[in-house]
Amino acid sequence: MKNLLTIAGSDCSGGAGIQADLKTFSAHGAFGMSVVVSVVAENTSRVISIQDITPEVIKDQIDAVFEDIPVHGVKTGMLSGIETMNAVAEKLREYRPANLVVDPVMIAKGGCALMHPDALNTLISEIIPLSFILTPNIPEAETITGKKISSVGEMKKAAAVIYKMGAKNVLIKGGHSAGDAEDILFDGVNYFSFITKRIDTKNTHGTGCTFSSAITANLANGMDIQSSVKASKDYVTTAIKHALPIGKGHGPTNHFYKLYKESGIL
Repeated sequence: MKNLLTIAGSDCSGGAGIQADLKTFSAHGAFGMSVVVSVVAENTSRVISIQDITPEVIKDQIDAVFEDIPVHGVKTGMLSGIETMNAVAEKLREYRPANLVVDPVMIAKGGCALMHPDALNTLISEIIPLSFILTPNIPEAETITGKKISSVGEMKKAAAVIYKMGAKNVLIKGGHSAGDAEDILFDGVNYFSFITKRIDTKNTHGTGCTFSSAITANLANGMDIQSSVKASKDYVTTAIKHALPIGKGHGPTNHFYKLYKESGIL
C-alpha cells in the first residue's frame, strides 16, 4: 500500500479539499495523510469564511509526516497566500518528494476566491518549478499565463508557456470549455488529448481535487504520466456521472461508486 500526502485546505462539507483527496486516495488503495493549510467553512452553495493555518504549524505538520512515515506521493491543492506557499515550498525542497502533483486551486465552485491575487507571483516562482505535473483548469491557466484561452490551440500554447515556468508536465483541464470535456497534457515535447463526453449535471463539487488526487495515486502505483492522466480522467468521469445529489448547490462526486457497485451496496 502506498502512503500519499495532500497539502491543501479543508472542506467541512466533505466534497472538496483534503476530504475529497483522502477519499480519492482510499478509492485507489492508498493510505491518505493530510497537512491542513487553511480551514474553509464551506458547503455546496457558498464559502462562509476561511482561516489560514500559521506557516509554523504548516511546516510542523509536514515534518510530522515525513519524519515518521514513508511518503510515496504528494499533491498540493489550495495554497491561499504568500506565507503559506513559502512554507510549503521550503519543506518540499527539503524532502523532495517524487512526482509532486500541483493543483493550483484559485476559486471555489461557488465563485469565492481561495488564493489571494498577490500570491500569483509566488505560485509561479516557488511552487510551479517544484511540480512534476501542474493541473490548472482553463480559468487558472488564464490567470497564470495572462492570456485568454478559447480553443484547444490556445490551451496548447498556454501549456507550453507554463512548462517554461518549470513544471515538468502541464495538464490543462477543459471542463470550463464548451462541448466535450477535452484536457491537454504537454510533457515538453508532445501534446496528448484526453476527451470524454460532457455530463449534464450541476454536481461537480471537488472534481479538480479528485482528479489531481487520482493522478497522485496512479503515479505512486507505478503508472506513467499518460496512463495516470487517462485512468484518473476515467475515474473522475465515473464519479461525476454517479455524483451525489447532496446539499442545495453543487453536490459532490461519488468517490467510491465502483467499490460500492462491486460490493453490492448499490
